[in-house]
Amino acid sequence: MKKSEFKPLDWANLGFAYRDTYCHIRYVWRNGKWDEGNLYEEPYMPIHIAATALHYGQDAFEGLKVFRCKDGVVRAFRPYENARRLNSSARRSCMAEIPEELFMDAVRRVVKANMDFVPPYGTGASLYVRPLLVGTGPQIGVNAADEFTFLILVTPVGAYYKGGLTPVRAIVVEDFDRAAPKGTGTVKMGGNYGASLLPHKIAHDKGFPVDLYLDSAEHKYIDEFGTSNFIAIDKKGAYVTPKSTSVLPSITNNGLRTVAQHLGMPVEVRPVRFDEIADFAEIAACGTAVVITPVNEIVRGEQVIQVGPREGCGPTLQKIYNAYTAIQWGEAKDEFNWLVDI
Repeated sequence: MKKSEFKPLDWANLGFAYRDTYCHIRYVWRNGKWDEGNLYEEPYMPIHIAATALHYGQDAFEGLKVFRCKDGVVRAFRPYENARRLNSSARRSCMAEIPEELFMDAVRRVVKANMDFVPPYGTGASLYVRPLLVGTGPQIGVNAADEFTFLILVTPVGAYYKGGLTPVRAIVVEDFDRAAPKGTGTVKMGGNYGASLLPHKIAHDKGFPVDLYLDSAEHKYIDEFGTSNFIAIDKKGAYVTPKSTSVLPSITNNGLRTVAQHLGMPVEVRPVRFDEIADFAEIAACGTAVVITPVNEIVRGEQVIQVGPREGCGPTLQKIYNAYTAIQWGEAKDEFNWLVDI
């Protein structure tokens, strides 16, 4: 999109969908080093027909947000954590790692170039930032590429919920596993999400916005929801989340745990049996897009388990959510140095 084509957006009614912006930024790794990166107006990228990303799924991505804070300053929320997790994915998939300073240079350059798309404070909208790392070198044999592309696209997104957090129903996935214990569940590779599309569609067709995966070995322990971590508040007021070798280390979950501890709550990261669900006071999915999605009903076959309030969010998760998002918007002191000025 050219700047002359920009028209002011209805910030309060954006929804969570892709929109073209002025440009994206792209770097290429060849001969052992990254280039200086360039901004591109066209939302397309030339790619070799034998690229490993296309044939062997050699790709990884991240998601973070940039906020126009209460004081008017534009800030990224915990971008260094995303840089570190992307490099974890790169190591697991034999791709070139991205120096943190290059990652931050890319975030700053692309956000500054698209500053018109950073929503105003008070609208509930933010700028979603999607880093992507892909194997673009050609290979016919199953081997890592010798060329990689790192790009970041940005797009403005609205708040998922208006007027409060809205609870959803979840269904337990019985016929599919998200990831094996020694597989790629702990990294954010595109293949994990490709494999989840069918069970997610099945769940959606049955009227469930959220699907819940159990451990692949025994189906006795909770792993995570299809696109986000599982969190719960027990009846003693402790924050509980599963410890599993198949679960993605969620930056949002990490942040919510930190806030919960700061609020004086006990935090438990441990194996969580499915049969504990009925004993929890509140349950939610957590992730970058929404922060917290309350879950008030979980269905497994003929078993229907209701947890928490029928409407709205439970009081403890609401308290954590309010404290967490107040930091994102610059409404509360950034006790943890999570915000980075653009």
